[in-house]
Amino acid sequence: MTLQAPETRIVNSYRVACDGGEGALGHPRVWLQIPRDTGWVECGYCDCKFVHASFEGKA
Repeated sequence: MTLQAPETRIVNSYRVACDGGEGALGHPRVWLQIPRDTGWVECGYCDCKFVHASFEGKA
């Protein structure tokens, strides 16, 4: 069995919302704060990685 790699999204805001997408098959909406020192954060539900645009290619 092969697992898909979690999705990575490049964003322009340090505060992002994640609901897992896919409508009813997602998860409850959570708000995540991207730390300004690391430039990325992962959703605790779906493991989606949000990378701030200024850290693209570095995180």
